[in-house]
Amino acid sequence: MGDYMVAERELNLAELAYTQIRRMILEKELPGGMSVVEGRLADHLEISRTPVREALMRLAAEDLLVKQGSRSFAVRNVSATEFFQGIHIREILESEAINLSFDRLDRKVLENLRREVIELGETPEQTAAQWQLDDRIHLMFPKVSGNTVLLRSINELRTLTRLCEVSYPLGRVPASTREHLAILEALLDGDSTGAREAMVMHLRNVATDCMDILRGG
Repeated sequence: MGDYMVAERELNLAELAYTQIRRMILEKELPGGMSVVEGRLADHLEISRTPVREALMRLAAEDLLVKQGSRSFAVRNVSATEFFQGIHIREILESEAINLSFDRLDRKVLENLRREVIELGETPEQTAAQWQLDDRIHLMFPKVSGNTVLLRSINELRTLTRLCEVSYPLGRVPASTREHLAILEALLDGDSTGAREAMVMHLRNVATDCMDILRGG
């Protein structure tokens, strides 16, 4: 019984380590290319090395990390080409997700999201809360659609584009606030076509701003 409880505790700690490190990567606390050392993370998370090691192996299997030397990893760097290809596919999939979920969306949920977008939009710097709200908005549509393949595909593409070091240009919070509001307000108005168009425009604007950065603009 004792061995079982120890094993279960290790599994729970490994899941906790995985969740925390994945969040740190996607919220850019650990940016692309940064070395991720097992011992330092264990100290930071106040967890023993074994569950941290298991979490790192899992994240490497998901392509969020790449092996760097014998005992360390680095956060995966996504190229600009991969980023723009991913954004293009997201335009197609996320607009279709709105189409498939439109009749099932909860108006109260949309109203609450709209209120949160306005409140968080008052903070011009990108915060963890804004990253989380961004996830909730973009993943709501494939989740509500009931299409698990679509959800998985969009989630994987969002992870890919998030890993690109220029995936969220400095100072883009006001623009994303307006763009997210355009999507939500179209849905609240019962305008499925307008919401799909607003989603595509939002993603294209992100791509354009990133292109400007790459060009030195």
